[in-house]
Amino acid sequence: MPFDFLKRKKDAPAVIDESTGRPVGRGVPFDGLTEEWRIVGEMHIPGRLSDALNKREAVTISDVRWAPVDGSGELSAASGLKAVDPYDLILVMAGEATLPPLTDAERTAYKVHKIPYDVALEVPPFRVIGTVYMNPGSEPERLLDRATEMFVPVVGATAFLGEQQLGIEMDAILVNRFYLRGLEQIDRRTGERPQQLPGAPLGGTSWQDRSR
Repeated sequence: MPFDFLKRKKDAPAVIDESTGRPVGRGVPFDGLTEEWRIVGEMHIPGRLSDALNKREAVTISDVRWAPVDGSGELSAASGLKAVDPYDLILVMAGEATLPPLTDAERTAYKVHKIPYDVALEVPPFRVIGTVYMNPGSEPERLLDRATEMFVPVVGATAFLGEQQLGIEMDAILVNRFYLRGLEQIDRRTGERPQQLPGAPLGGTSWQDRSR
């Protein structure tokens, strides 16, 4: 496999600990997907994984292994990869270890002040089904707009490559909005758009009438 498959060649400014020979910074496990490859290793960052990726700068990585994204080959060592450019990552799997410690109050506050939406995201060649949390007054379709945040977290998510479900278990999937080509709200039980109930109103005043 060529070690120059990433489209951009920015080098991350790695600082090496002389006592260990490893990059300085919190070692955060990451599992990233490009159009062709799955890349697994550690990112050396000071805080949240999403914050590091949203800086849009190359990130120092170590202990890297990779394999074809379709699962046709086993993960193998890729010691030649020392940095990764966030622009080249379509999906990044995120777990508890990717976040700095949060108090229970901080976790609760995050969810209380945002509204959950169950969605299906088209990020070719992948499809991601899960829940996004939006600020009040914002609809999920706003994710298709260009924004400051390059990656959006999808919670309780499942990723598919065609009909194949990718068997990677993480708490959330960070989706690169630059690759986002479609979005629809869905019913999580079916993975499809909610179906309108059959039949007609039974009479009386409906909530639609009251809201006019």
